[in-house]
Amino acid sequence: MITKETIRERILELGADVCGFGGMERFSDAPENFSPVHLYADCKSVISVGVALPKGLLRVDSRLIYGHFNEDVVHKVDEIVFSAAKLIEKECDGICVPIPSDGPYEYWEKDTMTGKGLLSMKHAAAACGIGQIGKSSLLLNPQYGNRLILGALLTNVAFESDPLCENICIPGCTKCIQACPVSAIHDKSVEQMKCRQNAYGKTARGFDTVDCNRCRSVCPMRDGLHS
Repeated sequence: MITKETIRERILELGADVCGFGGMERFSDAPENFSPVHLYADCKSVISVGVALPKGLLRVDSRLIYGHFNEDVVHKVDEIVFSAAKLIEKECDGICVPIPSDGPYEYWEKDTMTGKGLLSMKHAAAACGIGQIGKSSLLLNPQYGNRLILGALLTNVAFESDPLCENICIPGCTKCIQACPVSAIHDKSVEQMKCRQNAYGKTARGFDTVDCNRCRSVCPMRDGLHS
């Protein structure tokens, strides 16, 4: 069986910028029906991966360019976790379940337009030592700021948890909260109806747009600690 560090190296070679490991003890407070073991009963470890968006995407109007490449990176993350699942099953003689980075998912509250993925990628990433959740409710990573698109794998192979990450969210900073044009952001939570109705649209021809990503772009930690 190959080591955890070899698996991490191989996942980074697939195109991930970050990779972290978390045992089930890190998920004891997961909401009912959204725990890794709800998806896969024999899960012993979660592997979180992330691919960073270029810094430039947070320095231009988000409407067309950001939305286009954000969607592309979601597909790239799905490809990485799919390939990583096959690698782990081959090299570790285990079972590995790749989890979609975004959709599809079942949970939807129509009245509040609240959706929840099969697994909270940002909470999984925090549990695996990749970052901490900031006031904006976005994951903040010391190297890549809030620019990571996240994915995850569930496996019955037991791996030691990585150390938890430092929290780089600046104490007392409320720029993300103040910048939200619809006041949707509260400390580490977002009113999804307000956000969705303001953030997403379509061009006259029908292309999807991202009309607002202010919470990402105004964050002093958007590029990480050494921006």
